[in-house]
Amino acid sequence: MPEGVASKAIPRSSWSPWRRLQATVLATATSEGLLLAALPLIAVSLTKDPRAVSLVNVAGKAPWLLLSLFAGLLIDRTRRTTALALACALQVGAALLLGLATAGSWLTLPLLMVVAFVIASSQVLGDGAGSALVPSLLPPDRFIAANARLQVIGRGAVQFVVPPLTGLLLALTPGLPAWTACAGALAGLALTRTIPSAATGTRGGRPLREIAEGLLALVSAPLLRSITITVALGSFASSAASAVLVLYATEILLLGPVGYGLLLACLAAGWLASSFVADRLVARFGAPRSMRAAQSITAAVPLLIAIAPPWPALVGALLAASSAATLIWNVCSQSIRQCFTPPPLLGRVLTSHRALAWGLTPLGALTGGLIAAAWSLRTVWLATAALQALTALIVWRTLSPKAFAAAEDRP
Repeated sequence: MPEGVASKAIPRSSWSPWRRLQATVLATATSEGLLLAALPLIAVSLTKDPRAVSLVNVAGKAPWLLLSLFAGLLIDRTRRTTALALACALQVGAALLLGLATAGSWLTLPLLMVVAFVIASSQVLGDGAGSALVPSLLPPDRFIAANARLQVIGRGAVQFVVPPLTGLLLALTPGLPAWTACAGALAGLALTRTIPSAATGTRGGRPLREIAEGLLALVSAPLLRSITITVALGSFASSAASAVLVLYATEILLLGPVGYGLLLACLAAGWLASSFVADRLVARFGAPRSMRAAQSITAAVPLLIAIAPPWPALVGALLAASSAATLIWNVCSQSIRQCFTPPPLLGRVLTSHRALAWGLTPLGALTGGLIAAAWSLRTVWLATAALQALTALIVWRTLSPKAFAAAEDRP
């Protein structure tokens, strides 16, 4: 990856298209954060069975496997703002469904699974469309800073406020998080109309052939292929732990809804802190060293959680460290795909990566629930640590400075 990618700050004009994209991400991420924080809390109010609770998480991961390739095709065939608007509309539908179900007192686990599936479907389409818009709004030397900004808005600063807010809203009125999320999604839908987006030029070919072109562009590039394999294994491992995190928080750490929200806020705090230094760290140490260090930290955290005393402050600090490392990995990974992918293929390459890299997350979430039911919640963290350690070994072997230099020389 060119060293200059992280060297310049993003534009500061008052209401540029780039700022409008940030505002859209802010609105939709607020909606998404409210819904995703509310779902597990509602689920554990219906059942304490870890297998049943994990099914909601499985439903929330499935679209990354089932829909990503088709979402990429849609992003490359339509204006990318149109795809982003459709993602916002899906969020509105999910929030309305949850709000009406809460008001009518007909909440069930299958309904929560449907809501989780629709929310994740909006993520698949919205994240891909938003990422594909970045190269049309900014030059390559600003990709690292821009991706860090979008990451912190979407998963950091917003979720620093939203998870604890969700617990408070649930305590006030059970349906309040859903109606607030609906308002946020509607705001995002309105904002998408203010972002200029040219047609991509991909029109009316054979869908399966076009999807195959995106997959081929991804797997034929050694660097992109190695990153995708790494994320696939790491996502499987982390989804196993995240699927039972709410049970770990309530049964081992003895936290209530607000405490669970604060634990999620620790993830956002690490994400937020890392966003301020990610571009400078990558510029100083380079993408290979930054990504190796990030994955090593990601492997160490679940092991420490498994063997450490059940102190909420300690677990929160470890989760913050893990999310800080994850942000550095993510901005490097995303910027590499944006730099080395032709614009007409970008939507399909981005979503092909997510399909292959995150497609195992439903199985990971289900595995986490099964391990917790058969053994214990701590065993899930130990299994996660073992797989993340294997992933770290792959990273150290394949993501070397030499591999990055070869990617830059590749035509």
